[in-house]
Amino acid sequence: MLSPARKTIGILAFTQIASWGSLYYAFAVLAPAIQRELGIGAETAFAAFSWSLLVAGVAATPVGALVDRHGGRYVMAAGSLASALGLAWLASCATPASYFGAWTLIGLAMALTLYEAAFATINRKIEAGAPRAISTLTLFAGFASTIFWPLTLAIDARLGWRDTFLLYAALQLAACLPLHLWLGRDAPRPPVYADAPRDSHTLAEAIRHRVFWKLALAFSANVFIFSALAAHLIPLLRLLGHSASTAVLLAALVGPMQVAGRIGERTLARDRAPQVVGRFVFATLPFGLLALALLGTRAWAVALFCVLYGMSNGVLTIIRGTLPRALFGPRHYGAITGALAAPSLLSKAAGPLIGAAILSGAAGQVVLPLALFGCALASLLLYLSAVKPVRAADVPDTAQA
Repeated sequence: MLSPARKTIGILAFTQIASWGSLYYAFAVLAPAIQRELGIGAETAFAAFSWSLLVAGVAATPVGALVDRHGGRYVMAAGSLASALGLAWLASCATPASYFGAWTLIGLAMALTLYEAAFATINRKIEAGAPRAISTLTLFAGFASTIFWPLTLAIDARLGWRDTFLLYAALQLAACLPLHLWLGRDAPRPPVYADAPRDSHTLAEAIRHRVFWKLALAFSANVFIFSALAAHLIPLLRLLGHSASTAVLLAALVGPMQVAGRIGERTLARDRAPQVVGRFVFATLPFGLLALALLGTRAWAVALFCVLYGMSNGVLTIIRGTLPRALFGPRHYGAITGALAAPSLLSKAAGPLIGAAILSGAAGQVVLPLALFGCALASLLLYLSAVKPVRAADVPDTAQA
């Protein structure tokens, strides 16, 4: 019989792969067909997708607070239902207004089902082993794009984009919804008495500390970089003089390196505090971007960048899940993590748009990696400032644990 921890991780591993694949990754494959059939430009198609990420960012904090209070069972099940309705709506839309409406509902579904909600659920159900469980979950979920990009391409070739989204809506109803309900109830938390030692801070207490905002800005800058490059890495490599096949081959290194980074975190850094692992993660990306900016016309330099970029992105996902608990405690983890994630989701929405504007300008292939290098350096400095040893009066008590 499965232990409660293995049951929780197994359920969330499947639903995270299915939800990331259907709500996030499938769009990149289906976007050209959507544009042709609806008669909209790429700007409109991607603006609606970016809008959904903004909606997810706004909803992240209240969703986290709901999981803190009630657990993830019904919150994530509601997310599966919202996912199914949003994907079915997207499959049937015929006008730009309806298209934006569908992505609005999908944005809410993202907040209810993706990493922040899953991490908060783990925090409630596996309190003692939450950091290791989060690391394990991201290792499995890292295969979402590997599975869903070719799967979406194959289904679209046979059925078209509308039926592809309908199939993914059915997947949410038939598999993810019952699996989230199968998570079961959480054990009630013991009451906190006035004279009991504090082990956590509330959201209001956390956001009054400079540490919170430094971390939020550090994470946001990193997510901006990853979002911009997720949309524009291959076009950037083409502008740097690489052939289409070489650009795709080099960019394909990113996915496996994300998984490799997570395996390294679980093995080489398994006994390290997230603050320490985070220093490595935030320091790695500037070196990779500098190599891309200065030597991007050479394939070996691009390969080096893709390795560092993928490993950094893979481990950063774990740090975003484990560091808030280490700094601010477990009791209000969902609300605090949601608040930390909100600026990052805004950056995720802005990255493709700003990246496109820079890349279309004069010498964009040089300006873009240099601009992203500046962002990476700023995020490193913000992170180092946030986790450095400070006085107890300056940060939450749990930040020194």
